[in-house]
Amino acid sequence: MTLQPILINGTWQQATGPDGDFKAHNPATTEPLDHDYPVSSWGDLEAMLTAAQEAVVALRDTSPEMLADFLYAYADLIDVHKAELVQTAHLETALPAETRLTGELGRTTNQLRQAGDATRARTWVTATIDTSANIRAMYGPINGPVVVFGPNNFPLAFNGVSGGDFAAAIAAGNPVIAKGHPSHPRTTQLLAELALEAINKTDAPKALVQMFYHTSNENGLKLVSHPITGATGFTGSRGGGMALKAAADEAGKPIYLEMSSVNPIVILPGVLDERRDDVAQELYASCTLGAGQFCTNPGLVLMIDSDDAQQFVQSVKDRMEANEPAPMLNESGVKTLQQGVDNWAEHGATRITGGHAMDAEGFKFAHTLYTVPGETFLANSEALQKEAFGATSLIVLAKDAAELKSLIEALEGNLTGCFYSAESGADDALYDDLVPILRTRVGRLLNDKMPTGVAVSPAMQHGGPYPATGHPGFTSVGIPAAIHRFAAWYSYDNVRPHRLPPELKDKNPTGTMWRFIDLAWTQSDVG
Repeated sequence: MTLQPILINGTWQQATGPDGDFKAHNPATTEPLDHDYPVSSWGDLEAMLTAAQEAVVALRDTSPEMLADFLYAYADLIDVHKAELVQTAHLETALPAETRLTGELGRTTNQLRQAGDATRARTWVTATIDTSANIRAMYGPINGPVVVFGPNNFPLAFNGVSGGDFAAAIAAGNPVIAKGHPSHPRTTQLLAELALEAINKTDAPKALVQMFYHTSNENGLKLVSHPITGATGFTGSRGGGMALKAAADEAGKPIYLEMSSVNPIVILPGVLDERRDDVAQELYASCTLGAGQFCTNPGLVLMIDSDDAQQFVQSVKDRMEANEPAPMLNESGVKTLQQGVDNWAEHGATRITGGHAMDAEGFKFAHTLYTVPGETFLANSEALQKEAFGATSLIVLAKDAAELKSLIEALEGNLTGCFYSAESGADDALYDDLVPILRTRVGRLLNDKMPTGVAVSPAMQHGGPYPATGHPGFTSVGIPAAIHRFAAWYSYDNVRPHRLPPELKDKNPTGTMWRFIDLAWTQSDVG
């Protein structure tokens, strides 16, 4: 058996003393795919850290133009190899090739090019000059590589070696050590090959991008807390994220987490009068998209119980039962989803449809809908907000508007939250009463649209309060804001003009100036 190589310091190398091996599986058939991959030992990761430390030093003398050239070249190479990447990702994830994965590949190259644009424009550095005190400041790279843990559900746009965290870290001027995901190792390998080709085309430091497929939990904790590591970006489960956060926090290392979110949908009474079946169709379509394996899947619905509400539940049930579920990403996902819906049942929820794995070819789980009275939810709110990651949704039926308000007050932090309300204005008073509460519990507030789909926009917030993320002040999507997670704020006090970075000189050679001029500070303001 020959194990596939890992990428260390610009060369493909065999893992040293691997701690095991694994294969990927085709989720549509459960059959193992070609190639065997190593579970990297600490020796592999230590070699990457050493090489990355050298790259950190090299990047201090590297122009932003070179980093932009790398990001553009990488995006171009991904486009050239589009067909192979999409087909490989399809085999490893069973996600639709012509629709979902083709669109995801376009998103991947788009965000790489946006990062390249930001790297070249330099606006993300937020250059600030106080001429009266002669103090100047700007964002710059952190002092260490960024470790990126990619998730299972986006093999391209969130991949550790090509996704949003990767693009943001490179744009900030940092090398990346990327951990692939065991669900799609070949896709990750192909992307890493293209990243290395882009490095060679642009004369970037060889260790700008390094990649391993998998490692033990112990080594993961050691990696995020290592003295050389600058910061970590993680997308995955709450359990895994919080374990990594504890290790990073203890070592004083920044870590940015996207973990779990049930993305509450609040459906107000008036909208059911206007378009009950339309909203039911939107919920069904969003809930089942990609087998429900989206971090913005609408996993929790809040509404006031009524005849209209009961008909709405029936309408969603009919749609779920009329359509065949898509394969999930892996067997582990099916097992975890079963645990999630069993947890709902144990805490008072009633099964409307689904709730079990399918006795069919592939890793499939029946479309699942549960309901629970508002009173029961309030008595078990922590347990009933645990994410069930798949094509599932829990509808909570409040007895009145006052209980609906209490339900929203009981919500944990989420990536998104949405209100559906009547276009006539019939729900406006209730909306005005409830929206201030939900606003503080979500990163992105929506009206009259489901949350699936995250635009790569400067105005996007793909983050939110715990447990959706580890810090509500940052986003993992949207340039330039996403870059700041992997940047440090540098201040220059009375530094001679010729020694300043170009962005902080009085005459900026780029022709662009971002600054506060002649701020008046008093002695009492000095901390």
